[in-house]
Amino acid sequence: MFVTWKKQGKIIFSFDGAKQDFFRDPAFSSANLVSQADLPKGIASLMLNTSEAEVGNYSCEVTESNREGETKVELRDHSVVRCGEEITPAPEDKCGSWFMLVDTAIIVALLFLVTILCLVQLCFIALKYEIVSQKKMGIIAAGVIFTIAAVVGTVLFVQEGYTAQNQAGLGLIVVPAVILVPLQYFMFGIVFDTLPQVTLALIGLQVLGYVIAVVGFALCVSACPPLHGSVLIAGLAIMAISNLLSLVYVFIMGSRMKDHPRPGKAVEEPLNELPSNVIREKYTVLDTPWP
Repeated sequence: MFVTWKKQGKIIFSFDGAKQDFFRDPAFSSANLVSQADLPKGIASLMLNTSEAEVGNYSCEVTESNREGETKVELRDHSVVRCGEEITPAPEDKCGSWFMLVDTAIIVALLFLVTILCLVQLCFIALKYEIVSQKKMGIIAAGVIFTIAAVVGTVLFVQEGYTAQNQAGLGLIVVPAVILVPLQYFMFGIVFDTLPQVTLALIGLQVLGYVIAVVGFALCVSACPPLHGSVLIAGLAIMAISNLLSLVYVFIMGSRMKDHPRPGKAVEEPLNELPSNVIREKYTVLDTPWP
């Protein structure tokens, strides 16, 4: 058998089975058959060092007695950096991200779901209730800071590889989420003068979700691939559920209070504003003749 490998029409490797003779182009000094024993079975695969395997079109010509055949292949650079190592991904592994593509999508989706639910709740409260200017500015500032951190964190987090940028991006996604806890407290405070137990339970649920998310972040940031990504996702999911329940509760209570005062707000009327005849009716004057 006679095997010839060419790159762009130039011979880079050949093997003469009759003479057991090899030829290698100096630029491809590592070229060799994957298995000479399997050559009679029709396996004429070529193996090269990665540094010599240039991207381009290659062809393989095999001649055996009076038969010959040719196969053409294209070599592409699909190696990626994942978890600090250069690997050649499997066909289903389309990126070299820190997290799996599905996990990355879930984390980003939960983050923006939490953000959207908070904004919707804030808009509903702003349209229905009067907000003190100082408190309004504080809420707006908190929302803007969290939104900017979420956007920047997402851009850094979805980058390929396991780098400091990815870690910083995930940190910007998880850590600033603590802003949502006091933000939710202030939004409840606008609706209710005295917070019902339901609102306290919802705030506690949000705190629980944040703590779980931070623990998940701490477990993931030092490992690649992340072994506890589900913990991080669970924490963000709990926060999303808490925000959804808070939005539903505020919407329901707000609709019920359309023509009624806020819960916990006492309706008081100063005594001096009562009609004078009402005050006088509380007393009886007995006139006694003067002796």
